[in-house]
Amino acid sequence: MPSKTAKTAAAAPTPKAAAAKSTAKPVAKEAAAKVPVAPKAAAKPEVKPAAAAKPAPAPKVEEPKKVVTQRQGFKASEFVVYPAHGVGQILAIEEQEIAGAKLELFVINFIKDKMTLRVPTAKVANVGMRKLSDPALVKKALETLKGRARVKRTMWSRRAQEYEAKINSGDIVAIAEVVRDLFRSDSQPEQSYSERQLYEAALDRLSREIAVVQQVTETEAVKEVESQLAKSPRRGAKAEADAEGDADGDLDGDTDEAVTDEAA
Repeated sequence: MPSKTAKTAAAAPTPKAAAAKSTAKPVAKEAAAKVPVAPKAAAKPEVKPAAAAKPAPAPKVEEPKKVVTQRQGFKASEFVVYPAHGVGQILAIEEQEIAGAKLELFVINFIKDKMTLRVPTAKVANVGMRKLSDPALVKKALETLKGRARVKRTMWSRRAQEYEAKINSGDIVAIAEVVRDLFRSDSQPEQSYSERQLYEAALDRLSREIAVVQQVTETEAVKEVESQLAKSPRRGAKAEADAEGDADGDLDGDTDEAVTDEAA
């Protein structure tokens, strides 16, 4: 039977083992202390995207104005007939801003009247603006002057309105008819003031267009018109007597207006 001394000896650790055991824990702790700990990554500052830079506005470059020389069949420097004013010349075709809208205009100069008129290019048909008559139509107008005067037996006020309408129609043949009907030769009674005014207005319109078409002076054109009128049939005494009777019965009070011939 073993003795208690032997058990005690067996249970008691040896001095080396005890030393090893006593040193094992500190070494492990020291080793654990030496293990480097990875540092936490520093939080990156949030970078906001910079606002897109707005491009600088390009400097405005004024476009050169387009020089227009032709519109609606008409061109600059061309002579035209404007019914209410007669023959004029297109100086230019320009663009203007009116009430916020751009408008293209014919600039027409009437030299004799010392007047400049601006007509919208889109309105030429409405106002009756036309090109000069061709030589054949001018010849027809001159032939009209040689015919017999045709004067209606109506009140002068009504006839005067009809004459004015013909003059302002822009029709060269119709204007020639007014010149023919109101013309008075030296052997005939003098015209009244209102007749004379209408006659001179019609003669002016007719001679100016003839002058431009035939490329002669206005004085030469007037002489040609008068030479054609001289070839017209002379009015007889019966026509003059009828004219006096019509003047007496004129209801508008203008008794000096006389009908120069019967209606043919």
